[in-house]
Amino acid sequence: MIRLPFLRHLFAIFIALIVFAGPASQAHAADSEKLRALAREFNALNTLIRDNQVERSEAKERFKELIQALSREYRAAGGVEYPEPTWCFPLKGYGYRAIGGVRGNGYQQGGYDYFAGNRHTGHPSHDIFIHDKRQKGIDDRTGTPVQVLSMTGGVVVAGEKEWQPGSRLRGGKYLWILDPATGSLVYYAHNRALHVEVGDLVRPGDVIAEVGRTGLNAYRKRSPTHLHLTVLSVAGGLPVPRNPYRALSTSRLTD
Repeated sequence: MIRLPFLRHLFAIFIALIVFAGPASQAHAADSEKLRALAREFNALNTLIRDNQVERSEAKERFKELIQALSREYRAAGGVEYPEPTWCFPLKGYGYRAIGGVRGNGYQQGGYDYFAGNRHTGHPSHDIFIHDKRQKGIDDRTGTPVQVLSMTGGVVVAGEKEWQPGSRLRGGKYLWILDPATGSLVYYAHNRALHVEVGDLVRPGDVIAEVGRTGLNAYRKRSPTHLHLTVLSVAGGLPVPRNPYRALSTSRLTD
């Protein structure tokens, strides 16, 4: 038989948990909303930069401010820091052999400048190709779209869901994910569909999109179906291209 004093003790603990968990939960929700609001601000800035609608000096200053604020609020909102050894290969069912070129030589930094937006030059990126002979965005082996996985942890800070043939937008339907743990800003372009929203937290291996053929050049017949992946280092405050080939070649694979 359970005695009354014991029941009273359990009831007191239950009430204490409600009292203390309530404000903490509310604070966590407030931090999460603050992070989401900052991500929306970054998305708006990224669009202005993409469309060459903002002065370079203003864009750089605001970029640095937002990256710092996002990194700070990511941790306050309970974002987990995943080190590079936990990174996941960004295409489900594929590995580093799907990367275009020979030993990653498709990466050509050239004169790339993030702040040049849609007019940037160079190709500081890796194109990761899927088996799609009919160019329908469907894997020949499975008969289904190929899932794009988040390579890193972090927060979704920009995205474009709308793209139609004839648009000059080179990235098509794209995502940018900020990983505060490694100071990385990761770009996933030419997607068929997006499965996350600006402000969402992601972990390595989370499904974020499907491989597609959206974007000015990716849509054309001459282009095999692929994911366009770019990694920029923002550890110094401003974006600098980084070649992720080694990280891709050792990242975790998913079947």
